[in-house]
Amino acid sequence: MKSKKILVAALLMLSAIATPALSKSWTDVDYVGDGMVGHKMDIHVPDDGKATHKVIVLIYGSAWFSNNSKGDAFKAYGKELTNAGFSVVSINHRASTEAHFPAQINDVKAAIRFIRGNAEKYGFDTSFIGITGYSSGGHLSSLAGTTNGVKTKKFGKVTVDIEGSLGSFTNESSAVDAVVDWFGPIDMSRMERCETYKDAKSPEAVLLGGPSAENPDLVKAMNPMSYIDRKDPMFLVIHGNTDPVVPYCQSEFFSRALADKGRLDAFVTVEKGNHGPITFNASTFKRMVDFFKKQSER
Repeated sequence: MKSKKILVAALLMLSAIATPALSKSWTDVDYVGDGMVGHKMDIHVPDDGKATHKVIVLIYGSAWFSNNSKGDAFKAYGKELTNAGFSVVSINHRASTEAHFPAQINDVKAAIRFIRGNAEKYGFDTSFIGITGYSSGGHLSSLAGTTNGVKTKKFGKVTVDIEGSLGSFTNESSAVDAVVDWFGPIDMSRMERCETYKDAKSPEAVLLGGPSAENPDLVKAMNPMSYIDRKDPMFLVIHGNTDPVVPYCQSEFFSRALADKGRLDAFVTVEKGNHGPITFNASTFKRMVDFFKKQSER
C-alpha cells in the first residue's frame, strides 16, 4: 500500500541517523498469553542505573493491516524516548483482516493492564503511562486516551465493548496519562475530501467488517471524539499539512474537539509535512519528548 511504503521510507531514514540508546530489552513478550503474534510486545528500559522508569507505549501505523510492526515503531522514535529516561513498550495488535474493531483497542488496553500488572518485574513506574502512535497507531492511541474508564458504550443499536477482557490482569487499570497523536485518522465519516465516507475497500471499512457508510454506529464508536470529556489526559497532536494519506483536516477536527474540553496541549502543524517524511523530524520529536516530560512531572 502507498501509505505503508511512505512510512517505511521515513522509518528507514530516521533509524539510520538516530543516536543509539543504552537500554535493556525484552522482545516478543506475550501480553495476553495466547501465543498470537498480534499479542506480543517489546520492552526497552533505559540502562541508567535507576530502579524504575515511567512508561511510554508505542503503536505503529499500518492502516490497521499489520499484526507485527512493533519494531518499526521503536525504530521511528523509541530511542528518542529511552534517551529521555522513559521505559518504552512497543506493542503489536491484531490486524483488521483477522479481527474487526473493537479487537484492536481491546489489545491496546490489555497491553496497558499487563504493564501495570508487571511493574515490579520490569521496573515500570506506573504512576505515569503515556501513549503515542502514528497513522492508524495515532487513532488507537487517541482512542485509548479518550476512553479512560470506559468499559462499554452504546451507539444507536450497537453496544461496543471497548475495554475487553483479554489477559490475566483484568483487575488493573487501562488508563493512560498523556497522548501524542501523530497524523491519526479520527472521524471515519469524513475521510473522503474531509466531507464523507470513503468506499467499501478503504482500510476503515476492512476494520469495521463492512462499508463505513452502512455502519454509522460503529463509525461513531471508533471515533475518539465520541468519548472526549474534561477528565481525559492531555493531548499533543502533530500532522503535516500536505499528508496525502490521512487528510490534515482529521487533526483539525480532533484538535478543536479536544480544545473545547480543555484537553489539548498543542496542535503542531508541519509545513509541507508528508505521511511520515518531513513530519518526523528533530523538532517534532523534541516536542513529543518535552510534552511527555512535562506531563509526567505533574
